[in-house]
Amino acid sequence: MSFTIHSSAFEEGGSIPARYTCDGEDISPPLQWSGVPEGARSLALVVDDPDAPDPRAPKMVWVHWVLYNLPADSGGLAEGVSVLPAGTLEGLNDWKRTGYGGPCPPIGRHRYFFKLYALDTELPDLGTPTKAQLLEAMKGHVVGEAVLMGTYAH
Repeated sequence: MSFTIHSSAFEEGGSIPARYTCDGEDISPPLQWSGVPEGARSLALVVDDPDAPDPRAPKMVWVHWVLYNLPADSGGLAEGVSVLPAGTLEGLNDWKRTGYGGPCPPIGRHRYFFKLYALDTELPDLGTPTKAQLLEAMKGHVVGEAVLMGTYAH
């Protein structure tokens, strides 16, 4: 069984409903995953937008959500999740806060990648790491990766 992540709210490559963006309720979409690799002890989730600020001339990757130490058997996150699975820790998004920040592109249609990493360990408490700090801590521990991509434009 392959390691996959999906959402009941939008299809792979499809448009993310406004409900999950700054134009709506700005809540996290429901996410489900399956096929977590054998030997995975925890999961990490990074949601980012490589098209910021303008898809025709991207200058940066904007980070929307950083989670780590999700239990390997958690199976997913509910829509608008407010209580994370036991043991899950949060990192900083590019608004310099924890939690989900939905799509809010200043111009054009952007791509949003929900990247789920399976790790062969639980990471130590990193405080509230940035995406870069989390990726550095994960080096040598990634045993699988699943990606879901959705798009959004105002």
